[in-house]
Amino acid sequence: MLFLSACNIGLSKSNAEHIEKSVVYAEKKQVDPAFLMQNLAIVSVGDSLTQGVGDSSGKGGYVPYTETLLEKERGIGDASFANYGVRGNRSDQLLKRLKTEEVKASIAEADLVLVTIGGNDIMKVVRENFTALNLQAFAQQKKTYEKNLQDVLQTIKEYNPRVKIGLIGLYNPFLTWFSDIREIDEIMSDWNQTSKTMLSQYSNTFFVDVDDIFQTEGENLLYTDYFHPNDQGYEKMGNRIYEVVKERALTDILLEKSRDS
Repeated sequence: MLFLSACNIGLSKSNAEHIEKSVVYAEKKQVDPAFLMQNLAIVSVGDSLTQGVGDSSGKGGYVPYTETLLEKERGIGDASFANYGVRGNRSDQLLKRLKTEEVKASIAEADLVLVTIGGNDIMKVVRENFTALNLQAFAQQKKTYEKNLQDVLQTIKEYNPRVKIGLIGLYNPFLTWFSDIREIDEIMSDWNQTSKTMLSQYSNTFFVDVDDIFQTEGENLLYTDYFHPNDQGYEKMGNRIYEVVKERALTDILLEKSRDS
């Protein structure tokens, strides 16, 4: 603390006190908002990847890994996740779930919403066309997914216009099952591009690409069902989600919370 003496510099006591208060005020204004500890409210919605199927700990898949990394960040106290993942949910089912009072209330108070969806929309096509998979069947289902995703994003924004939304992309778990169908990679890439295009129509949204993670290490990151991630797969997903949140959303969230506090 800067000490000013009226006797030493020939100022009156009142002037000295005024200068001291001005210096202290200036010092406070220079404090980086990130140093002010803020708690984050995060809502996770979607399918089995949000629920954490394949996670031996039963703690919610990628969620605990992302949570731990966020809480190590300067300026963050507690990163609290509300997990509403449901195994098997398609995009139309997620839309219905968003309209429940519990989920609606959580999103209204959230700083960030993370979404995993689309994998079961694709699985619907696989199950219904197992003996004769073709690109046309996936293209038709993609139109439905696109409309549902638009409604999902719009609904979240209606509940909370300022909230940041992160959509975790699809990866290809079918290499073991359909290794002879080269189009599967093309389908995944096409659906991910559709998601990116839809996100670009809304502010404060971002895409988290995870497909490359599973392409690199393949079966080593998959659970025994060769579909869902295992512990290592979820850890890598959680790390990637944290990295993208930090790059695309975290600074804005902390600054907004600092202004509001």
